[in-house]
Amino acid sequence: VQLQASGGGSVQAGGSLRLSCEISGTGLTFSLMGWYRQVPGKQRESVATTRGGSTNLGRLGITTEKGKNIMYLEMSNLKPEDTGVYYCYVGRDGTDYWGQGTQVTVSS
Repeated sequence: VQLQASGGGSVQAGGSLRLSCEISGTGLTFSLMGWYRQVPGKQRESVATTRGGSTNLGRLGITTEKGKNIMYLEMSNLKPEDTGVYYCYVGRDGTDYWGQGTQVTVSS
């Protein structure tokens, strides 16, 4: 299983971004999927998870495109504290698979 994250960038506070995570490989059925954020000096923290399909779209929400095995993180009304490196992951049978990080920077 391989995950390829993309879509990060720099935005001003109040703006929006959509991060993408393209999932490839065999047996693409997972018990858990989601996104984490990491900032320097802090542990990686979960920002959104799903056991399948889309989540409630608050400021940060997951949408999926099953036919294309793509998971998105829809981010709106961004705040400077949302700045960090975002990682997508999927998990099954006790194994987690991670994508490389994509940087999001929100300026005030």
